[in-house]
Amino acid sequence: MLFKACLNGARDVDEHPRLSVDVRVIAAEARAAVDAGAGALHVHAKDAAGRDSLAVDDVARVLDAVRAVCPEVPVGVTTGAWALPDVSTRVAAVAAWAVRPDFASVNWHEEGADAVAGALLDAGIGVEAGVWNPEGLERWARSPHRDTCLRVLIELPDVPTDDLGFHVERLARPLLAGVSDAAPHLPVLLHGEEASTWPAIDLALREGLDTRVGLEDTLRVPDGSPAEGNGELVREAAQRMRE
Repeated sequence: MLFKACLNGARDVDEHPRLSVDVRVIAAEARAAVDAGAGALHVHAKDAAGRDSLAVDDVARVLDAVRAVCPEVPVGVTTGAWALPDVSTRVAAVAAWAVRPDFASVNWHEEGADAVAGALLDAGIGVEAGVWNPEGLERWARSPHRDTCLRVLIELPDVPTDDLGFHVERLARPLLAGVSDAAPHLPVLLHGEEASTWPAIDLALREGLDTRVGLEDTLRVPDGSPAEGNGELVREAAQRMRE
């Protein structure tokens, strides 16, 4: 079972003291997460203003910093359309990466997913298929790159807090079934965000699926108090795994 740490995401850096454009801070968070039990890392490269970036220099800077302190684990990045909405520009950016991640996530509900995945595969970069909703599932299931993906990321949104387990099950089960029908050989990583984070981790553990946690997904530990950083979040998740 893979446990991944998602270090920062598209959050504004002022949302938490351990979110930063400084790659030294990001690298320190990566090391803390690995020391706490993470077996892989997902990071968003940032420009000087703190925005998500796919630019060659920004991607190289964060990958070099993280790998310098965490050489033993694979490191992935995002290719989210919010960073570069134009498909051709996004594909060109990915193809230009001189320092390449081990894998990158592609959100299949976004326009240009097949083209971005193709550019990643051509560069020898593993593709994580981001499946957020039924539309994304349908597009990915028809993709010529479906069977060459490294894994499938089932990403659940924030949910109402009245019955967290019910809402997570309601959203996750159809996506899990659809992925199993389309490509039963691929590993699945299930995770949530905000209120769905910890219930999604619990469901992943019950089902024997890969999962993840980090400041991208939540700023809080299970009791609702603020997390010190990625290390504490991973430790909390690892404890749930042992229970």
